Amino acid sequence: MKVSVVKYNAGNIFSVINALKRLGVEPLWTDDAVELQSSDCVIFPGQGEAHGAMQYLRERGLDRVIKGLKQPVLGICIGQQLMCSHSEEGDTDCIGIFPMDVKRFQPVSHEDKIPQMGWNSLSFGEEDKRSPLFKGLHEGDYVYFVHSFYVPYDERYTIASTHFTLDYSAAIHRDNFYATQFHPEKSGRVGEQIIRNFLDMHNP
Repeated sequence: MKVSVVKYNAGNIFSVINALKRLGVEPLWTDDAVELQSSDCVIFPGQGEAHGAMQYLRERGLDRVIKGLKQPVLGICIGQQLMCSHSEEGDTDCIGIFPMDVKRFQPVSHEDKIPQMGWNSLSFGEEDKRSPLFKGLHEGDYVYFVHSFYVPYDERYTIASTHFTLDYSAAIHRDNFYATQFHPEKSGRVGEQIIRNFLDMHNP
């Protein structure tokens, strides 16, 4: 199985690569369009700032390449946000796979620390409608988050939600595109299962 990780100017890439290696997968870290298009699965991870990331992607045509991919694609953290239409971070137009706008957290009380950093529980909604991305998980399982911006809850695309100042999208899905705001590669057993589930989606 050929798994590619999108190479661009975002941090935290190597923790994803190491998580894949722990599952026995030797991923390709690449920004080459042909390599990405010929992969069985593509992961679009990262931590960073939306405006600079989008500028880098556009200069190399990677925004169009990612949007045109036909195989399973998993966005992580800033990867999820960049797959949306627009981000309040730097008033940035993004790739536009999901017609959703990324918002900045607004503290509700003095206890609310931005960025949100730490473990939050997941809610999947009705069990018979649970996404295959979460096969083998349990309602309330915890995963690791670190972010200042969020994707609002949207019943069309949200496949898992969580709460910090408000309910928002912990994970979204449209066609062959999946994305998580949390970091599965830093979420222990639960995150490892999510990555394994994603890899199982490919059609060799």
